[in-house]
Amino acid sequence: MKLYKKILFLGCLVGALAACNDLEIDESQYHTTKFLFSDFSRVAMGITNVYAGLPDELSALGTLRDCATDDAVYAWSADPVKTFYDGSWSANRLIDDQWAHYYSAIRSANYFLENCPDDFPDSKWTTNYEQNLKELRYYPWEAKVLRAYFHFELLRRYNQIIIADRTFTTEEVNHLKPVSYQEAADWIVKELEPCIKVLPETWKDTPSAKLGRVTKGFCMALKARVLLYAASPLNNPSGNSSEWVKAAEAAKELMDANIYKLVDEQVFNNENAQGLIFGRRLSAGNQFEYANFPVGMGGNSGVCPSENLVEAFDMADGTPFSWEQHQEDVLDPLKRDPRFAKTLLANGMSFKNDIIESFDGGRNGMPQDGASPTSYYLRKLLQEDTNIDEGTGTITSFGHIFPMFRYAEVYLNYAEALFEATGNPNFTGDWEGKRYDMSPVAAVNAVRARSFMQGLDENIDETSFRTRLRNERRVELAFENHRFWDIRRWKIGSQTVKIYGLRLSKDANNVITKEKYLVQERVWDDKMNYYPIGNGEMNRNENLIQNTDW
Repeated sequence: MKLYKKILFLGCLVGALAACNDLEIDESQYHTTKFLFSDFSRVAMGITNVYAGLPDELSALGTLRDCATDDAVYAWSADPVKTFYDGSWSANRLIDDQWAHYYSAIRSANYFLENCPDDFPDSKWTTNYEQNLKELRYYPWEAKVLRAYFHFELLRRYNQIIIADRTFTTEEVNHLKPVSYQEAADWIVKELEPCIKVLPETWKDTPSAKLGRVTKGFCMALKARVLLYAASPLNNPSGNSSEWVKAAEAAKELMDANIYKLVDEQVFNNENAQGLIFGRRLSAGNQFEYANFPVGMGGNSGVCPSENLVEAFDMADGTPFSWEQHQEDVLDPLKRDPRFAKTLLANGMSFKNDIIESFDGGRNGMPQDGASPTSYYLRKLLQEDTNIDEGTGTITSFGHIFPMFRYAEVYLNYAEALFEATGNPNFTGDWEGKRYDMSPVAAVNAVRARSFMQGLDENIDETSFRTRLRNERRVELAFENHRFWDIRRWKIGSQTVKIYGLRLSKDANNVITKEKYLVQERVWDDKMNYYPIGNGEMNRNENLIQNTDW
């Protein structure tokens, strides 16, 4: 990322100048605004500060959020992620509390939008003036998209949020009123639509060729996701099919734009991946590997996939996995969906030129402190070439890309939305004035074909298709920050409380015995579909509406 590195100086300066409340801007404090927006380079620093609000899913809570789903457990019982599922979460005991963070990010976007100039005429005869001017003209559009994204992150957590479409005075800030989920979703979509028309498909062919910037595809993918969430059972309890149609149409618009491709490729650390719409690019580091490499390989185990997730992967011939029928092949990557080996590490698999031994007494197994309680370790998102063991050579670090939007998600969004709108897995034709030539089944099968998996039977019934569609989403998007939110928007939390693992024993003849066992049984309450708003925020603004039962 040439431009979009975090600019610590500007972030600290803007933070110091801002008022305490994250919605509040006291203009009198901005005595340096003229300076901050006085030339191209400082304005570039300003938009960089807005980008800094994007989530870093490979640090802090990051992929730990998956450990609050039935896809994984955390190797260490003392980790705070357990607060999500042990019944101790409350408006006084928050986890993943992002209210202040995202309103601070929104404040930065508003500050930028309200002060960014249209031109610097005095710089007309300087080098790169024309190039700088072209970039300057895009900056406000980028800030609008990011502001819309930050609102979505708040919306899916807190339900009824305040739309912060401008800066607020001290007198205003604690009297603002939230809007409904649907009103907020409509506002976000309305904000994105003009940006779609202006922003380029890619920045790679522009003079500066800067990476990590929002694009037309980012806008369209975000629009489709926002509408999908708004149409889902949690936010559309009446099942209004028109809401699903909006989501299907938005996904179709991006598919019809023919910008990206569904191909077999490594997306997670590949700037040129044809299916990567937008990824959070992070500078070289090895903290994620320290946190998630298996014990016995210098790591801390961290995120440990569950047997529940393992059984979501089909057999190689496309047959759904069944413990009763396929338990002998549960660990064999050659007999499973190819995405199995790309997502997790199981006993007997190769990693870092060694073999995973997660059986009891093995190099990576119990009773070692921190060994995986499920027998599985994370593979996806890790840079395998990272060396974190000083005894085996020089410590190394690599850059990382966390995929925030992928083209495969768009296909799955389309399939879900069109199916839920029509009730027909094989629907094609006209619906509410739009033509749909790809059926929901065909869209799912396109994603499966990317990994050389056999497609679903076109004669599949409605109930089976919904199950297979949701399973496909779980497998394809594992550890990309989707399962946590899908559980909530589908309202299936009560079905995800029992977390299983494998207990592996090796006898004197090197025969592995497998025992499926219950690792955790978690607490679920439907109030967990939304986050509580912290009591501190509730006390500051009496107009805020606490989510039900919190």
